[in-house]
Amino acid sequence: MKQLLFIISVILISFTTSAQTFITDSNFDVMINKGSAFGNDNNGIVIVEFWVDFNKDNAFKDFKSIKNVTYYRMDIANSTKIKAKYKVRMAPTLIVFKDGVVQHTYKAKLDLLCPVNLKQIQSLINELTVESKF
Repeated sequence: MKQLLFIISVILISFTTSAQTFITDSNFDVMINKGSAFGNDNNGIVIVEFWVDFNKDNAFKDFKSIKNVTYYRMDIANSTKIKAKYKVRMAPTLIVFKDGVVQHTYKAKLDLLCPVNLKQIQSLINELTVESKF
């Protein structure tokens, strides 16, 4: 029964606004360790953007343009365990995981602006992808 509820929650989460997949405290570990929800080859690289509705205008807007990665968002208002675990205090904060391990963190400052652009984050993803080949 637990597995069925989890599958239903993943399906429901997949149909969110702007084709963005939101994850929660309850499915975080599974999602960052499995890579892609659709089985795409992304070398186990996952980005989680810690997001909040009141600051959605400053969210990372180019998530659809990043290559070789799975991208999720977490609403920090509803994900207190993971927010505390990774010491997220500002949104947006983006954490890059590879095979479930934190590789880099981009944290917003007091201005609450997105701390990274597409070119910067794609450069990191490309480095992590090259490392995976060796």
